[in-house]
Amino acid sequence: MPALLRDRSNIIYITEERNYAGGVLHIRRNLIALGRTRADSWFQAGFVLTTGVNSAYVLGYSGTIMVPLGWIVGIIGLLAATALSLYANALLAKLHEIGGKRHIRYRDLAGHIYGKKAYSLTWALQYINLFMINTGFIILAGQALKAVYVLYRDDHVMRLPYFIAIAGFVCAVFACGIPHLSALRIWLGFSTFFSLVYIITAFVLSLQDGIHAPARDYSITGSKASKIFTSIGAAANLVFAFNTGMLPEIQATVRQPVVKNMQKALYFQFTVGVIPMYAITFMGYWAYGSTTSSYLLNSVSGPVWVKIMANIAAFLQTVIALHVLLLISCAISTFLYIFASPMYEYLDTKYGRSNGSAFSIHNLSFRIFVRGGYLTINTLVAALLPFLGDFMSLTGAFSTFPLTFILANHMYLMVKKNKLSAIQKFWHWLNVCGFSCMSVAAAIAALRLIMVDSRTYHLFADL
Repeated sequence: MPALLRDRSNIIYITEERNYAGGVLHIRRNLIALGRTRADSWFQAGFVLTTGVNSAYVLGYSGTIMVPLGWIVGIIGLLAATALSLYANALLAKLHEIGGKRHIRYRDLAGHIYGKKAYSLTWALQYINLFMINTGFIILAGQALKAVYVLYRDDHVMRLPYFIAIAGFVCAVFACGIPHLSALRIWLGFSTFFSLVYIITAFVLSLQDGIHAPARDYSITGSKASKIFTSIGAAANLVFAFNTGMLPEIQATVRQPVVKNMQKALYFQFTVGVIPMYAITFMGYWAYGSTTSSYLLNSVSGPVWVKIMANIAAFLQTVIALHVLLLISCAISTFLYIFASPMYEYLDTKYGRSNGSAFSIHNLSFRIFVRGGYLTINTLVAALLPFLGDFMSLTGAFSTFPLTFILANHMYLMVKKNKLSAIQKFWHWLNVCGFSCMSVAAAIAALRLIMVDSRTYHLFADL
């Protein structure tokens, strides 16, 4: 059974009851470093969620959401996705304490309600989610590096796949140099700083370009069939923008009353927290119209040194965000929410981490082999199919819709079925069926978009 252990930094780890020598080197299975359990305020959790919404992916929403949908549908879609995501996450938050205990992992909650098969299915969905998001991060990092290169030499000698390979290598070096979760704390402040740099820079440069640019074309291009599929893909991008599929893991850090405090955190995320994302998404589309790039910094103009600074900040933040998506650090407690690290921790638990220092030859070589191998696969997929918007759609279809909307509504039905009226049951079944259909449609649309883009740009495309 999992147990809670505390290291000298007062960080609690969820661990398996398998003890290895050294206090901090206890095996930490798939997981998360949590701040003092039941000690974090709702504001801390809300800030963590807000940080996730405003990751480097915000640089792509103008081109991957607004361009396919246009002003009216795009704005309505963003507002609807915000409201629906808040509703679904609030339902999930209400299920955190059932059966007399807190369920600190999504798959534990699913296993408690449905059984072992649902536990395994949820586990698979979460790790598919992690893999695809990590692939998107590597594409983003490669695009940032290429944007810097093009500012000096636009000769097409260095292609996007080369920069994606460089980005993957840097991510692998970073991963191998971080032996366990507590070692990431030094990078958290840098991550927040880099985020502020590229968000503010992209917003200001887009505003300047929009003021001085002639009238823009906001029409949606393409055939009727193309418009339908890109619109469905953009709908998946909408839900991808607001959800992580890991809410119970985040809620595990919130103090009692855990449900009410988590609801406050969600209200903060979906009101104040979405303002930066809305601002950069609408500003980018307003400034460049239907020509907006899927990586906004490719569209902006301005001083070369400013654009270099913004792209380097986006690259560095993306490298860190591959391992640390959400964070909060304060004098009272520390919260680290890791995207790639759950995969690493699982592999380390099952196959590695023998006795001795984390930087012993055995442990270091193991990390290089396993983590480097995992990121090599991520990087290969990213270079092979460097279509950021398509990966966002695919992630939304295969993991965001099922984890955030379908499961949340159905689990709420299962737990609360004796307390719900006929109308309420109908509403939740409508959500389950409706979002299931949307998930299937979005998956088909995303796969079609990838195939079309592969034929148009070929594999290992230089976008």
